[in-house]
Amino acid sequence: MSDLHADAVRVLQDWTAPDPAREKLRQEYLAHLATHPDGIWKRCAEGHLTASALVIDPERERVLLTLHAKLRQWLQMGGHCEPEDSSLAAAALREATEESGIPGLRLLAPAPVTLDRHLTPCAWHLDVQYAALAPADATPHISDESLDLRWFPYPQLPEVADASVQSLLTRTLKLLQDVL
Repeated sequence: MSDLHADAVRVLQDWTAPDPAREKLRQEYLAHLATHPDGIWKRCAEGHLTASALVIDPERERVLLTLHAKLRQWLQMGGHCEPEDSSLAAAALREATEESGIPGLRLLAPAPVTLDRHLTPCAWHLDVQYAALAPADATPHISDESLDLRWFPYPQLPEVADASVQSLLTRTLKLLQDVL
């Protein structure tokens, strides 16, 4: 078992789910990791953990979304864990930095905001979702994985993003109230 696998188990064991649906996902993620030693890697065809982060602007009024090149949907930044990731939180921060082009992002909390499972062309993604705050001088730069990258005011999210991104924003806004 890798250090990242052990971190994922610890994070999920310690995380307090905000509702029964997320608690069910948390238990399913833990069961998946218990039966799949490779459950954090893309090569696990039955599904694998991914890490993502919703990027909040410095004024805390907008979120940065990427128009994903393969899925053609507005999503938070995120993706597969890599061998150099020391933790799920580090994977989420790396993905957010790579896909946003913004150095200096910081996670709002060391724990995940929520969980979301979704089917992608490669497999089921068991996404562990975080939130990150952009620094004051943040200037996004589009990556090769994106067709577009844009800041959206919170009220505009229902017009462009699916329910999973909206749920992530709702939980992130609660976190912002609690930590700031």
